[in-house]
Amino acid sequence: MVEGILEVADRPAALVQIERLGLFPVAVEAVKAGAAASAATPGTARTKVDFMAMLPPSFRQAMTKQRKPKLQELATFTQQMANLLKSGMPLTVALQSMTHLESKGIPSNVAKDLRQEVMEGRGLSDAMAKQPVIFSDLYVNMVKAGEQSGALVVVLRRMATHFQQFAEVQSKFTAALIYPALVISVGFLLILFFIYFMLPRFIEMFTGFGVELPLPTRILMGISNVFQNFWWLLILIAVAVVILFKRFKASENGQRKLDEWKMKAPIVGKVVKINLFGQFARVLSTLLENGVPVLTALKITEQVMPNHIIKEAVAKARADVTDGKTLAQPLARSKVFPQLMVDLVKIGEDTGDVPGALANLADTYESELQISLRVMTSLIEPALIIVMALMVGFLLVSVLMPMFKLISSINATK
Repeated sequence: MVEGILEVADRPAALVQIERLGLFPVAVEAVKAGAAASAATPGTARTKVDFMAMLPPSFRQAMTKQRKPKLQELATFTQQMANLLKSGMPLTVALQSMTHLESKGIPSNVAKDLRQEVMEGRGLSDAMAKQPVIFSDLYVNMVKAGEQSGALVVVLRRMATHFQQFAEVQSKFTAALIYPALVISVGFLLILFFIYFMLPRFIEMFTGFGVELPLPTRILMGISNVFQNFWWLLILIAVAVVILFKRFKASENGQRKLDEWKMKAPIVGKVVKINLFGQFARVLSTLLENGVPVLTALKITEQVMPNHIIKEAVAKARADVTDGKTLAQPLARSKVFPQLMVDLVKIGEDTGDVPGALANLADTYESELQISLRVMTSLIEPALIIVMALMVGFLLVSVLMPMFKLISSINATK
């Protein structure tokens, strides 16, 4: 509940002013001029001032170190806004309501900043552009297209679906890698425990009986000695490797090499390429479908793509399209995108429905991605079992061989 006094000509003017402030008028009563003056007199009321709210949004974000929201969080925020606008709320009222709704990952002051910018006469897309941590170029341009076409609610709902689909793809990709990572981590810890704690006791027993140790056992002893006596050196090497890898990854050439390796890696490479092609088709389709010009859409798609190889191919395609060529020809010349994509884009250009062709491509690649993820996990699981079996087998052989020699020597002495 908010109470206040407005200096206006009459009651209708007060109602209009209250709605412009993004509030619902519950009761509007006329007061005398003297009462208004006394209410405005300093000392009669205390005013709570939010100094953080007075700061520019970009500076406030820098102070609070706002993190980039996840796709699922952005989808929820967008869907909530679309639902409020669909119900007939004015934009300022909807943004005011957004400050009270639960939007995990997106703080309430984001909606407050947007509402303040809109009340000052700026467009919603311009207000969102001032918060690049939350709203990407893709989001801002989509909203701008919705404002210009008068279909903001439709655009917001499409974006919510778009982010939801990408969040589902990400979750499936992550879930497919959890099991292998867990098996590798547990296996490594168990082997490390055996080498560091158990093996020295076995070796001490064997050497006490004067048993000649076989080659696998000596190799395992050497590994155990390194872990016991030079653990600090291993930590330094691990830290150095991590630092060098991060520097290599931070460089443009290093990032490009890593992206190229991801696309060419066995088993995983196919899944990565299908995911990238589906993402390219979905983003470009969503932009074109909502009225974003093709050159702007290609530029945004280039910025959104996480792979440098795809980025370069999209940049070259955008340059060729600027020269007046169709989209299918540059995509074919890049030799990065598959022939299926080139053929469907060409069909879309011939029929005048490129967004529809790209949307069909995105659906196809997303379906294929689910199959590829299942195939990848089905191949990784037996490979992990084989690797773990070989490692455990090597440990057993290294321990059992001297044990058999010890038993043979004892029997020989009898």
